[in-house]
Amino acid sequence: MERTLAYRERRYIEELRMLTRATAIDCIIDEKFDRLIYVIPKEEMGLAIGHRGDHIRKLQKLLGTRIEMVEYAREPEELIRNIFQPVPVDAVRDPMDGRVTVRVRKKADLGIAIGKNGANAEKARLLLRRFLGMELREIGTAGEG
Repeated sequence: MERTLAYRERRYIEELRMLTRATAIDCIIDEKFDRLIYVIPKEEMGLAIGHRGDHIRKLQKLLGTRIEMVEYAREPEELIRNIFQPVPVDAVRDPMDGRVTVRVRKKADLGIAIGKNGANAEKARLLLRRFLGMELREIGTAGEG
């Protein structure tokens, strides 16, 4: 799926590269939750995060906004798992309309998967739309946990 980057996104990707020497695949500006979501290749994730998250903290201070990073994956199921890290999830795609239902394996992890005020759910919606052209139907539990 083709994605276009505006000037601001390219600027934020360049700031990340200058600070960490890691190159982001994409940067999403989420104004609703006042944060930047970087999509980073697997082999550069450690470089982007830095020792104990030092690079994330420096970038947050420099840009004045919250920073989140998601590890990129070519496979849709793996990308969805990476979006919801550290919560173990399974994705079910509806063959009729192509929408995705995410199932959390433990009921206790449902709140973490949704996030405060739905922040993680919104991050999943943004990334699924941008990278896979899919919509998020719901986040629920797979069974009793």
